[in-house]
Amino acid sequence: MSEKIEQLSKWIQESNNLVVFSGAGMSTSSGIPDFRSTNGLWKAETNREYYISKGYYQSNPKDFWQKFKEIFQLKLMGDYQPNEGHYFLKELEDMGKNVTILTQNVDGLHTDAGSSHVIELHGTIKTATCPKCKTQYGLDYINNHDIPRCNKPNKKNNTCGFILKPDVVLFGDAVRGYKEAEEAINACSLFVVLGSSLEVYPVNNLPQYARYDENTKLTIINREATKKDRLFDLVLHEDIVATLSKVKEFLHEGDVMSEYR
Repeated sequence: MSEKIEQLSKWIQESNNLVVFSGAGMSTSSGIPDFRSTNGLWKAETNREYYISKGYYQSNPKDFWQKFKEIFQLKLMGDYQPNEGHYFLKELEDMGKNVTILTQNVDGLHTDAGSSHVIELHGTIKTATCPKCKTQYGLDYINNHDIPRCNKPNKKNNTCGFILKPDVVLFGDAVRGYKEAEEAINACSLFVVLGSSLEVYPVNNLPQYARYDENTKLTIINREATKKDRLFDLVLHEDIVATLSKVKEFLHEGDVMSEYR
């Protein structure tokens, strides 16, 4: 493993433009359970995809919100904090590197850690929007209402009253920022996957897109093997935070990050 840590560290040193693709495994050290690992939430309940779909929201919005809050543990979301892995990516940015984060996660922890260029491919759990008047509401408002409705006054001085739609990409919704993600990959020299099983279409095609450029180095750090491991130059089936901590130590030894000790 030490040779792989050294190799990844050197690639980071040499790269000015990095793209990081993060999945649920990125946030497990913050206490947020993952979904698609061997012991993930999706294994416990086979109907979750149905309940958090665009179709179910449209057909039964009241029960949708009950299921949505249960599945995403919405009451707890405001208490989760970024972990050392999130902060490490911010430190790379502080070093002057261009770091674009493409994340499947909806927890907002990359932004909370201070990263400035985050593309939330699957949206965010922290807001919901009225489908009619497009008024946006924060997590506190969502949590304080069993069925969150828009309370914006209309022209008749009544409230809008529409049931809000979470700003998460539901099953059946289009992924957000995909073209922007491809543009970032086109400009990068290092593409790193952190904590994704690479099973969710279409974002699981992004490593393949990065592979088209033979000069781009591809790395994946994920506890379990994925079906796309063959695409990567460097594969580490390890804990993300522990691995990135070792990378950070290696960079410190080379004085690359000495200013940020």
